[in-house]
Amino acid sequence: MLSKTRSDYISNRAWFTDVVGGEDVILRCVSALEYLQMFVGYMREKEIDVYAKAKGIYDNIHYHVVDTFDGIDYIRHGNILCSSFNQAVNDMFDDFDNADRQALVEALSRYYHKNNESFEGLYIKPENVEHFESVKDWAVEYYDES
Repeated sequence: MLSKTRSDYISNRAWFTDVVGGEDVILRCVSALEYLQMFVGYMREKEIDVYAKAKGIYDNIHYHVVDTFDGIDYIRHGNILCSSFNQAVNDMFDDFDNADRQALVEALSRYYHKNNESFEGLYIKPENVEHFESVKDWAVEYYDES
């Protein structure tokens, strides 16, 4: 069964709030970046990525099942739990071969430009530094190329 999709809403935040708000899940990866407004998202988006303690009923929600939310850096915004920016970026670097690089680079670029053209304050786990270095220049130049 599919949950409601993004096309039913005027914003990503409204969609996420309606579909997963109040649920025992944490938005992660691209969904977190969209909620944090660090990535615009895609037209007709229908996939949501979450951490969950159990698999849910919706086919278009990717439930990354964990035993506990301990160790996941997240924020609470109203009735939504959302990975922090650092958590979302590192999660994507952890699975770099399958990560949505468009979303990752756009989010890193927004961070860079909102942070006075600096990545200061961004925490990249040591095992992810090589992947970060491979996209850093693209992120710095992303809006110059658009």
